[in-house]
Amino acid sequence: MKNPPDANTIIAHTCCWIERVVIELKLCPFARQPFESGTIRFVVSTADQPEALRADLQTELEFLSSTDADKVQTTLLIHPNVLNQFLDYNDFLNVADALIEEQGYTGEFQVASFHPQYQFAGAPADAAENYTNRSPYPALHILREEELERAIDSHPHPDKIPERNIDTLNELGAEHMRAVLSQCLRSEES
Repeated sequence: MKNPPDANTIIAHTCCWIERVVIELKLCPFARQPFESGTIRFVVSTADQPEALRADLQTELEFLSSTDADKVQTTLLIHPNVLNQFLDYNDFLNVADALIEEQGYTGEFQVASFHPQYQFAGAPADAAENYTNRSPYPALHILREEELERAIDSHPHPDKIPERNIDTLNELGAEHMRAVLSQCLRSEES
């Protein structure tokens, strides 16, 4: 059995995905600036149980809360060893939201979700649109709400982003998107 990739390789795979999918396809028009400025914190969790991932999420929330946004704007908490089944992952998002509320971070942080098997409700599993949230590994993206609101306010039509993303991915097709993700999973640490 092949050993799982080390943290640096996991981060390299994830960075490839951010560059080739999120930024290049403009799925998130707000991603380029923090990625290029190096203000995204990449953390690879070693958690293999949901409780340990919850603890890692709490640690990252505390870290972001005590760190200036100019230094670290957002955290991508990548967790390759837990919640590999999408429905389990999807259920965990309720745990993440509850933690934010319990810790008093409502209005300060929110979590965006990415998973290799991501599937929108009502969409077929093989639909190209699912690739708007399909990543090389399960990940929780902790966003500062203030930064997100600022980015949204500066965009001319933020309400059209989801529709545009679906159109873009449907035009490219699921097979193309699978190939891009596969290429990213073969990329090595820079």
